Amino acid sequence: MVILETERLLLRHFYRFDDQAMNRVFGDAEVMRYGDGVQTEAWVRAWLQNCLEHDYPKWGFGPWAVVEKQRREVIGYCGLFYFPDVNGRPEIEIGYRLARAFWGKGYATEAVLAVRDYGFNVLCLPRLIAMIDPGNVASIRVAEKAGMHYEDEVMFEGYTHPDRVYVIARPGR
Repeated sequence: MVILETERLLLRHFYRFDDQAMNRVFGDAEVMRYGDGVQTEAWVRAWLQNCLEHDYPKWGFGPWAVVEKQRREVIGYCGLFYFPDVNGRPEIEIGYRLARAFWGKGYATEAVLAVRDYGFNVLCLPRLIAMIDPGNVASIRVAEKAGMHYEDEVMFEGYTHPDRVYVIARPGR
């Protein structure tokens, strides 16, 4: 099911057969440099299954496949993630990750802007966050282009250093 359409992208629910495309994302050490590291094919299948069986039915959102319209190719994900406790409060995060071949083309910003607007205009969320490793300068730029600003740091269990929390409130709040 297509959720959003931009000039160059479609954002849609994942399908089980998207595993190969997502293996190119989660299996690339450079893409995963600021995440939990390279993931296995079994991990990717479980992640997709969680999107389909948990996130979409429970929350009505989740990570969505980012499809380049011209090629009709899944190039990564961008979507919304529920976190029950970020510095003592529940939050909805915009998360995004694209295959390396699609970096530097403005796709991440295009997808994030569409998801931000969907979160505010369709889901009526009061605010959105992005939790970003301080070394991930490109991801910080994407968040800032979406109008987000630095608010705080968060330290999750198992982390060796805190992530930065970038925030944007729904207009008019």
